[in-house]
Amino acid sequence: MTQILSILVVECIQPRASQISAALQHAGGFDVETISGPDGLARRVDNGNPDLVVIDAGSPSLLETEQLVLASDPTKRAVVLFVDQSNDDLTRAALQAGVSAYVVDGLQSKRLQPILQAAHQRFTMLNQIRTELSDTKQELEQRKVIDRAKGLLMSARGIDEAAAYELLRKSAMDQGKRIAEIAQAIVTASDLLS
Repeated sequence: MTQILSILVVECIQPRASQISAALQHAGGFDVETISGPDGLARRVDNGNPDLVVIDAGSPSLLETEQLVLASDPTKRAVVLFVDQSNDDLTRAALQAGVSAYVVDGLQSKRLQPILQAAHQRFTMLNQIRTELSDTKQELEQRKVIDRAKGLLMSARGIDEAAAYELLRKSAMDQGKRIAEIAQAIVTASDLLS
């Protein structure tokens, strides 16, 4: 692993959290910070902005699991949750909350580094998919606005679709704006005049 990952270890169970920190320090390649308990977790995570948050939760309730994961902000970083035992509801809640790795009864020093690396890579892949999905949705919305603006221009000017698009494109170039911005202005003006 070429990048040094910053890791925040949350001590829900003292001896085992110390085991996690020691194993990470021994492995090297990690910048490890440990905090005592989940109190103020969201603030600490926000201030430290770690790449990963590792939580050894022991036997959390459903609510505790969701709170721990959401406080760790899994949309911005990988979250690894170690639990002693699990059930379907707990697993589902953790995954829906955004956990990158959910490990049941698997806290062993030799397995820790590969688990964290896999969680970080999984988070990176999912984040890339989220970004691509968001970009695609935005592009689709822009296309809808452009199509609507073309329709308004075609109706108002009695021109075909190609001429309407060319008019949008020329206007965008003349004003130093994107076609979608010009199209949105036309649609907004049309809505106001209707």
